[in-house]
Amino acid sequence: MPRFSIVVPSHGVAGRLSQALDSILAQSFGDFELIPVCDAPDSPAADVVAGYAERDCRVTPVHSPPSAGLAGARNTGLRSAVGGHVLFLDGDDVLVPGALAALDARLGAVGDVDVLYFEHERTPWWEGEPANPAAPLLAGTPDGAFSPDRAPRLTGVALPAWSAAYRRGFLTERGLAFPGDHFTDTGFGGLVALRAERVAALRTVVVRHLLRRQGNRLNLPGEHHAELLDQTELVLTRAVEQGLPADRLRPLFEQLFAAVLKTAAHPRRLPTGRRAFFRRASALYRRHRPAGYQPPGGSLGVQHRLLAAGSYAAFRTLRAANRRAARAAALLPRPRGLRTRLRYAADLRLPLDENLAVYCAYWGRGYTCNPAAIHAKARELAPHLRSVFLVEPDAVDSVPKDVEYAVIGSRKYWQVLARAKYLVNNANFADAVVKRPGSVHLQTQHGTPLKKMGADQATYPVVAAATGSFARLLARVDRWDYNLTSNRHSTEMWEKAFPGAHETLEYGYPRNDVYCTASAEDVARARKELGVPDGKKALLYAPTHRDYATGFESGLDLAEFCEAIGDDYVVLLRAHYFYDQGSSRGGGRIIDVTGHRSSEDVCLAADALITDYSSIMFDYANLDRPIVVYADDWEVYREVRGVYFDLMASPPGRVARTPEELTALFRDGTYADESAAALRAAFRERFCQFDDGRAGERVVRRVLLGEPPESIPPVIPLAERVPAPAAVTLVRS
Repeated sequence: MPRFSIVVPSHGVAGRLSQALDSILAQSFGDFELIPVCDAPDSPAADVVAGYAERDCRVTPVHSPPSAGLAGARNTGLRSAVGGHVLFLDGDDVLVPGALAALDARLGAVGDVDVLYFEHERTPWWEGEPANPAAPLLAGTPDGAFSPDRAPRLTGVALPAWSAAYRRGFLTERGLAFPGDHFTDTGFGGLVALRAERVAALRTVVVRHLLRRQGNRLNLPGEHHAELLDQTELVLTRAVEQGLPADRLRPLFEQLFAAVLKTAAHPRRLPTGRRAFFRRASALYRRHRPAGYQPPGGSLGVQHRLLAAGSYAAFRTLRAANRRAARAAALLPRPRGLRTRLRYAADLRLPLDENLAVYCAYWGRGYTCNPAAIHAKARELAPHLRSVFLVEPDAVDSVPKDVEYAVIGSRKYWQVLARAKYLVNNANFADAVVKRPGSVHLQTQHGTPLKKMGADQATYPVVAAATGSFARLLARVDRWDYNLTSNRHSTEMWEKAFPGAHETLEYGYPRNDVYCTASAEDVARARKELGVPDGKKALLYAPTHRDYATGFESGLDLAEFCEAIGDDYVVLLRAHYFYDQGSSRGGGRIIDVTGHRSSEDVCLAADALITDYSSIMFDYANLDRPIVVYADDWEVYREVRGVYFDLMASPPGRVARTPEELTALFRDGTYADESAAALRAAFRERFCQFDDGRAGERVVRRVLLGEPPESIPPVIPLAERVPAPAAVTLVRS
């Protein structure tokens, strides 16, 4: 007899069934039978299952007609099961790795309980933040096996059937099966909890429930919602017949009617028969209300009282009022503070200021990047525009004295955002910012993507968790009118990462214009400002952020590196801007330039670049100076962060995997030899397509001045560009 029987209904999920079956068959614990339930031998799901059955003898498919519904499919699988414990898994959900081993270990510790409840993860179809609704219910349960009387809130009706393992003998001895056609989990879970004598909890996620974009089919409009009342009545009637104690009956009653009221409060779920649904629910409420029951507080408590009184007209009025309030709240912008919020809403009613442009870079970190470059070019080509730069309070000093600014969150900040015709950002404006008809939003981006970005991050858990809501991300993308790219690779990747209706501008990055326009004097000025000693070769070391690491830790001992490569070099350390704390790192031959406002000046000052996977390599390549990739953790980075192409196969120069290899490249000069130059040339051909020194002009003419595309200056071919000169000839004798 196998330890587990796993029943998997497959109706309507043939396209996703393989991931469910794979998640089971890949478990490290292998003592189980897998029972897929198919509609018929010739159904699409049966074709999928047949291949698994041929390859693995543990797969034993059975059939249940679609007319029997989910309950019929599960009951058919249950009748075929021979394992000690039964699990039910929907055909579009998965078992997490190690799930069965964890269940086996827990059952071994607590004994063969009737029911072992466990946690599950609800993973939205697009958003990166999963939820664990079972955790609060299981958090307060006893550590070992216990009687249901010791955990009265564990009623079974608030958990899906696939959030527990059931002793098969218990189910068959008690004659327990899935009742009805719809909302069968409610009935089954309630009946199981009522009959169980010994249960336990596993506070570990076992099932990952993959939510559909279209939502739960049970929430669709239809007459099937009346069956929720059937299941409610069934469970409460059995509870009364069993003489359930009051301390268990109250939470059971409350959880059942929370579901009932949720349906009653959503009129779209009940296209017809709303009054009849309410009246029947009211009768059930009065019949089964526990003695001395006190409704919850707030709006939900009001609904309880109206349901108890049978006041459908008042309930309908309250429902309409709540929906109007929700719609009004959704439309109202949400800057902090009621007064600011109301003022912003009032400013949104004023006409757009056709001559107002608002800029922001890196969520207000300062006057920098593409927005600053566009701002500077606009002052030259469009002097009639009033330009306001948005900055955080601690970044005010980064704004040039002759540039107007607004502090983020201030009254002026919301005022200019409400009325600006043009909004330019290299990240995104706050969610509360309203996209007004007639306004023009330009997304400039702030690098060429090697690592996965935007929506493409959804399949990388570490990154997705940090990214937050992908639905909100896509809502912000919907505000864009234009998206800027610096090469065709970016064009293609941004279309995947940020799908939307905006227009792509293949104009180049304005911040990179300086790499084609700077003079030798500009390079000398930058080096002097950064403190690079005369006659020294400056190596810019610019590692990127690690999503899987906390804080900045250089993968390279710079002091040892400097000692090993000789006195000819100094190192400019520029950590990722996430780690800019305004403090200095290193000393002597290590110059910390992390807090320097202009990455462009830092690049101009550097005679060569050492980086790992930072997008700075794409910008620096415009200077046609040597680049070395120090990739000591490439496999980990690629696996955890996700990348768009194999950097090791198409690097911008030499690649070092260890400190010793990196040191050798600079000691023997091969970092700047002909082979390195050939790699750099191929890299430049691919990634420096549009950065010709005139990107800022193209953007201003097209976006801010509204000139037609055909009048915009064309991109200068790569072979005709003259990069800014390096300060030191990089040929080692």
